Amino acid sequence: MPHLVVQSMSFDYPIYIDENIRFQLNHYIKKSYSSVMVVTDENVSNLYLTDVLTNIVHDKVYQAIIPQGETSKSIHIYYKLLTKAITYGLDRQSLIIALGGGVVGDIAGFVAATFMRGIDYIQMPTTILAHDSSVGGKVAINHELGKNLIGSFYPPQAVIYDTAMLHSLSNRDIRSGYAELIKEALIADASFFKELIHTDIYSVTTKQLGDHLLSGISIKAKIVEFDETEFGERKYLNLGHTLGHALEAEIGYGQITHGEAVAIGLLFALWLSEHLYNVQLPVEIFYQWLKKNAYPLSISNLNVSSVIEKMKRDKKVVGNHIQLILLKDLTNPVITHVSDESLYKYLQTFFKTFINKIS
Repeated sequence: MPHLVVQSMSFDYPIYIDENIRFQLNHYIKKSYSSVMVVTDENVSNLYLTDVLTNIVHDKVYQAIIPQGETSKSIHIYYKLLTKAITYGLDRQSLIIALGGGVVGDIAGFVAATFMRGIDYIQMPTTILAHDSSVGGKVAINHELGKNLIGSFYPPQAVIYDTAMLHSLSNRDIRSGYAELIKEALIADASFFKELIHTDIYSVTTKQLGDHLLSGISIKAKIVEFDETEFGERKYLNLGHTLGHALEAEIGYGQITHGEAVAIGLLFALWLSEHLYNVQLPVEIFYQWLKKNAYPLSISNLNVSSVIEKMKRDKKVVGNHIQLILLKDLTNPVITHVSDESLYKYLQTFFKTFINKIS
């Protein structure tokens, strides 16, 4: 039985979270498909692709392997995957399986959304970070001028989350994923935030990790069900992301992970919320947690004006005005508009205080 069922506008889809369920895939793939194409990256393919391929009982199972990392979310790789699908003879009754982290899930999902005007796909996350991106149906690729600017809302048929595959993650991947769990806790569950802050993220048990993932996914699922296409409350899930996305682009995709950049964005959101709303938030507690867990907080030569320009390319910008998700209190997120002039001053102070050098 699924741990959760997400109710989308199109259909309901299950989320299965368990250990070693990649070895029982046919139990979780409910439909009969004409063919299957598994999309993964170079790192994951070496670890888990054989397990997945050998546990799909079908005479037409294909694979497509892309380079690892954020740079693969490009129009070039997207086109190559479409070419693979056409060459393999996939049709409108075919299935795509996205085996990997958020990059694989985003681009494979976008291929599924657009190939022959849309075919089924299943998310098989292999990172903690992908607990967030695999749920909710957002699929996309990047443009060189901004992250996730080319995409769609297209829910998967299922999310199959084998927690045993998370044992191979590096510390960098672990902290990247836990930043998104912290985000979900901040917007919806203060006790979950407290639990995470007191967790040694590099030595969690499989059960602890499964519980954390279930809590984070449950928060996201409830929000997504209420606002699937991001006209209202779903925007709260962007806490920390407007600055995070800008930092990814400014520093260079792959130089800092998505979650590491979002962690800085979360710190900024907490700090700015205190200044704007005269509330007491766990800024120092969170800052010390970031340092304890080796998040990259020493970034030299950040140009504030350039960061703001990249923030203004964020897809949540309306009328050239930057929207930020801030907190009037823990679990009380709000949408806030901040002028460029004010944002420049706030970022300049924030970078000097927390992120060291700026130019």
